[in-house]
Amino acid sequence: MVDLTSYAALSFDVYGTLIDWEAGIAKVLKEWAERHGSDLDDERLLLAYADNEAAVEREYPGLAYAEVLQAAFRRTAADLDLPAADEELQELGRSVPDWPAFADTHEALTRLKRHYRLIILSNVHEQGVEGSIRRMDVEFDQVNTAQAIGSYKPAARNFEVLLERLGELDVERPQLLHVAQSLFHDHVPGKRAGLDTVWINRRHDRPGWGATPDPRVDVTPNLEFTSLAEFADAVDAAFAAKA
Repeated sequence: MVDLTSYAALSFDVYGTLIDWEAGIAKVLKEWAERHGSDLDDERLLLAYADNEAAVEREYPGLAYAEVLQAAFRRTAADLDLPAADEELQELGRSVPDWPAFADTHEALTRLKRHYRLIILSNVHEQGVEGSIRRMDVEFDQVNTAQAIGSYKPAARNFEVLLERLGELDVERPQLLHVAQSLFHDHVPGKRAGLDTVWINRRHDRPGWGATPDPRVDVTPNLEFTSLAEFADAVDAAFAAKA
């Protein structure tokens, strides 16, 4: 039984968990595909894209995220046998600050902040996450980006940095709960790092993995919710029961 009142901090994946990166990516890819006469739907485009982004991040861990997006877009275009001009490829990287927050993000984070320190662990560059934080309109206590760390999740180093920096917030390792949508990027490496995790299963009502690669290994998060609001409800109830 997980005691939600025993934690002092929550670390969050951003894109897929707090920000709807699938909507942001699909919008750019769909407009591009239609310009070139393709009628591929969002799910097919995201499926074609997902493994390419993960591969670029793995092969080039120091590459800026905007360039990762551009390279992944280029590989996706080649896989789909569709042309892509440089200007079209760059459009995806420029779009990150405009990706929308999920409808429940601001309100749920505001409630969670009453109980915990809030930390970001994100596969993005500084400029991109700054725009997303403004969009979420919530103050985070610590921000860890792939750009600052020098690698991308699911690399173990990203979680090592997360744990190394907990002391800055006077938080002990057992007091941290990691909250994320992606089993591939977050839950598999998070569990290997010894963290308790919460799965925000944003795709619970849709088949497939969307913009996230298949984790290809079994992983069991400590808790699962279909939305951030549902998780915040559980947290509020747990603290109310202890009052």
